[in-house]
Amino acid sequence: MHSFMMGLARVMAVLGGIVLTALILLTCLSILGRSLNGVFHSDFMEGIAPGFSQWALNMGVGPINGDFELVEAGVAFAIFAFIPLCQITMGHAAVDIFANQLPRWFDRIWRVVIEVVFAAVLILIAVQLYDGMQSKMRYGETTFLIQFPIWWAYAASLVGAVVSAIVGTYLAVMRLVELVSGRQILPEGAGAEH
Repeated sequence: MHSFMMGLARVMAVLGGIVLTALILLTCLSILGRSLNGVFHSDFMEGIAPGFSQWALNMGVGPINGDFELVEAGVAFAIFAFIPLCQITMGHAAVDIFANQLPRWFDRIWRVVIEVVFAAVLILIAVQLYDGMQSKMRYGETTFLIQFPIWWAYAASLVGAVVSAIVGTYLAVMRLVELVSGRQILPEGAGAEH
């Protein structure tokens, strides 16, 4: 079961990486287009190559319309896509100055509590995203510039949130089983200790 959850988390992280890479390219192209648009509108360029400047502007050289709307939606998905891998590899930052001084049995209980709370929060987020998506669908809200339905962004984020909730619930159950049985089931993660 752990290998399935790890595979699911990795697939989501790869999808998040692909979306994030596309957003970076989109942003770079939009910035380049905005800069070129300014150059082609300059008096200098109009003076030396008026025909070329007008041709380039007519071809649509400029910022990508609605780029920030696409980035906003894509980043929301990417964040939720990376949470499962971060959770299953214990990659969240942990500041354990006080907890490192406590006995091992307390650490096991503390891990269960953290995993259960985290799973509950992830489930709550997924439920709220679903409710928000339903609301956006009901009212037919769209983005300002490119007019794509806002619920699409909610739906994409919901996929990541549901996978995060599934992985979080799995980890909470496994940590509880570890505590009750007294044996280690999940591999010890390195975490991101600070």
